[in-house]
Amino acid sequence: MSACRLLRCLSSNFSSAIPSLTRPLPRLCPTPYIQRSVSSSNPSLAALKFTDKHEWIRVEDDGVGTVGISSFAQEALGDVVYCGLPEVGTQLAQQDEFGALESVKAASELFSPLTGEVVEVNSLLADKPGLVNKSCYKDGWLMKMTIAKPSELDSLMDEAAYERYVRSIED
Repeated sequence: MSACRLLRCLSSNFSSAIPSLTRPLPRLCPTPYIQRSVSSSNPSLAALKFTDKHEWIRVEDDGVGTVGISSFAQEALGDVVYCGLPEVGTQLAQQDEFGALESVKAASELFSPLTGEVVEVNSLLADKPGLVNKSCYKDGWLMKMTIAKPSELDSLMDEAAYERYVRSIED
């Protein structure tokens, strides 16, 4: 008898819960999931633009671009032992020479990817130029600059185009 009462009690509790179970579940993500293809590329490179001289630039929301050299360039140079960088306030036009890197194998000039003004240089490179080799896309950046002509970004390569370019010059 008590078992029947228990079942009736449980069923009445479930019947009050059933309408809430039949409602659609709330979305956990406000936007639908987009399936991405598997890629060997580094996700942090997605926002980078590259020049044919192997410099890269990442433009932040504040309109300032961080500039460095590509992994391909640092590997070709070898161990970097000196970084010559511009002074803050230097005005640069796109493709102006702004400095040089010296390694145990060679020296290479650096060219501005865009037109703008130098607002910061990576002072860590004075004592640790090898950061360019160890972390060319993160700690080994060279300078930060304003972007005077945003339309110039259209003339630069995205990661996929740059990879094709590198393959074409290696062949």
